[in-house]
Amino acid sequence: MVPIIDPARIRPRPHLKFHFDASFPRIWHHGGPGSTHLWNGLNMLFPQGERFFVRSVNHYLDQLEDAPALRAQVKAFFAQEGKHAREHQAYIELLESQGYDLSGFIAVYQRLVWGFIDKYSPPPLRLAMTAALEHFTAVMSENTLTLGVFADGHPAMRQLIEWHAAEEIEHKAVAFEVLRKVAPGYAVRTAGLFAGALSLFGLWFFATVTLLRQEPGLGWGGLLRELWRAHRKDPVLVRVLWRGVKEYLRPSFHPLQNDNLHLARAHLAAIDAAAPAAVEAA
Repeated sequence: MVPIIDPARIRPRPHLKFHFDASFPRIWHHGGPGSTHLWNGLNMLFPQGERFFVRSVNHYLDQLEDAPALRAQVKAFFAQEGKHAREHQAYIELLESQGYDLSGFIAVYQRLVWGFIDKYSPPPLRLAMTAALEHFTAVMSENTLTLGVFADGHPAMRQLIEWHAAEEIEHKAVAFEVLRKVAPGYAVRTAGLFAGALSLFGLWFFATVTLLRQEPGLGWGGLLRELWRAHRKDPVLVRVLWRGVKEYLRPSFHPLQNDNLHLARAHLAAIDAAAPAAVEAA
């Protein structure tokens, strides 16, 4: 059996704050509108998505009384995800201040997550979706940190995304460990994988199109060209789906089989070392 992560190494960083002000550009990615809104679209999914993850895992918290190490991990996971949700919500508010109308997308997204998935899906399926989406996020996070996707992007966005990516790798096994304890069947794990992948990539596409449609002068032709350009230029997206599905479908899969925690911890150590100066400057 793969050992679970030392709970002392999963911890929130409440001192961190990411500053986006009126000078932050609408098009901040060197890849142009398509790449900018591809990542903006993903940002739009995080606040509600993180809250769904926490709620899905929290449903089983009382069943972890006999597993104190895992219970400690879960609480650290809650704290990290709560911080992610708050920081990305602040970024969504920045997008709205720049003139983007996100109300239609947010309304549909909330109805799907809270009015349908959370309301009608059985708890094991919600937990399985969470475990699968945490795996996709960890794969995406690894590629984000190793491929230099944001090297030429705006520094504030780079700091936000790379911090989030590193913490996702840090806690990547938590939801999976809870699933393995309370609902270990392969069928529920794969059901969560396909339901989660369909929800993630469908909503991500919808969010990206919502933003691109509001860029002046693009039209539908320009929108499609930008989507294709983003698909070609951003290596993270094209690698995540197939790798994530292939790995997760392996019956013996466990998130810790991909030994990339050193990558996250090196990045987080640099963030922690710089944090006192950043807080003082703020």
